[in-house]
Amino acid sequence: MPYLFTSESVSEGHPDKVADQISDSLLDHFLAFDNQSKVACETLVTTGLTVLSGEVKTKSYIDVQSVARDVINKIGYTKGEYQFDGDSCGVISAIHEQSPDINQGVERAKEEEQGAGDQGMMFGYATAETENYMPLALDLSHMLLIELAKLRRENQDITYLRPDAKSQVTIEYSDDNKPTRIDAIVISTQHDDFAEETEMLTKIQEDIKTILIPRVVAQLKPELQALFNDDIKYHINPTGKFVIGGPHGDTGLTGRKIIVDTYGGKGAHGGGAFSGKDPSKVDRSAAYATRHIAKNLVAAGIADEILVQVSYAIGVAEPMGIFINTFGSAKVDLTDGQIAELVTKVFDMKPAALIKRLKLMNPIYSETAAYGHMGRTPENKTVTFHSPTGDVTQEVETFTWEKLDYVEKVKEAFNL
Repeated sequence: MPYLFTSESVSEGHPDKVADQISDSLLDHFLAFDNQSKVACETLVTTGLTVLSGEVKTKSYIDVQSVARDVINKIGYTKGEYQFDGDSCGVISAIHEQSPDINQGVERAKEEEQGAGDQGMMFGYATAETENYMPLALDLSHMLLIELAKLRRENQDITYLRPDAKSQVTIEYSDDNKPTRIDAIVISTQHDDFAEETEMLTKIQEDIKTILIPRVVAQLKPELQALFNDDIKYHINPTGKFVIGGPHGDTGLTGRKIIVDTYGGKGAHGGGAFSGKDPSKVDRSAAYATRHIAKNLVAAGIADEILVQVSYAIGVAEPMGIFINTFGSAKVDLTDGQIAELVTKVFDMKPAALIKRLKLMNPIYSETAAYGHMGRTPENKTVTFHSPTGDVTQEVETFTWEKLDYVEKVKEAFNL
């Protein structure tokens, strides 16, 4: 029997995402000036106030208040009427030094024996239903808000948009787990005040359907464009007026959108947030590494859908175990346990090894903090960071865990 599956996304102006972006920008600055920095930064944003907290061990000095203000302004909170803007909001820092008890469990005389920064389990997931091996509902949810942010910044076709927004897409799947149609799309976007509320709702609904949706559809392959039809149920600003938003409407905290950050509810999640954490924290680095494994396995033809779990004990280098679930979609004559055993021979999952393999010591994290950490496009770029002691410019490679650089190694290991 056909079934429905829903995923959501939130914009860069959503208060929780504002907090994530500040935390990851702080992390990038610390790593840029000292790539051995140990960082766990948390951010709170609310009406007229940003609070920075967490633990850091570093040789660098960063003007954390300036970094936070730059992020807020870049997102688009630049007007006093928002009750939260980069130039006038208060910024309080309560960042202190990392506990030596934690640090002694991570650092080792031999770099390759670096222990995990915490216990826990991390999951990676990939599916063949999209070109980037991501669940379709989440992929579309992200695309809607990325395009909405572009429209806001262009300020031409739609001139009343404010930074805060959410989206949600519900897709109907057939019995053989193939997407057949889009059942519903929900979009709530913050906006400037209108003189008349009925006129406001009519205008916003019309603009979303006639401007935003066609721009998103135009980016899709024909088979996905066919999922958009006149029968889709649209819920656009269903509560009505949405003028008060962002950190003034809701307090934002780092790490509260972990499902948006990963797979939209598909697969599984170990529970650990990513933003503000340096790669010694396996909550982040191992989640990226398991995504890298899952994506390369699916791309190599091992299965159409794969979930990978890895688990660690704090201070211990070797994982407690690796688990594979192909959901009955395996294309090789092996059990999921046998697949997991071969995976351990292809991918070294010690923290030091996966950090080196994915180049995670570089300042590459700010871009991950909005519109998902997974399913993004790797890119080589030049980045520059500023501090009171001078500037640093370096070449980095972003979203390395999305590379299909292990497909041939997987095929060789599986005799494909």
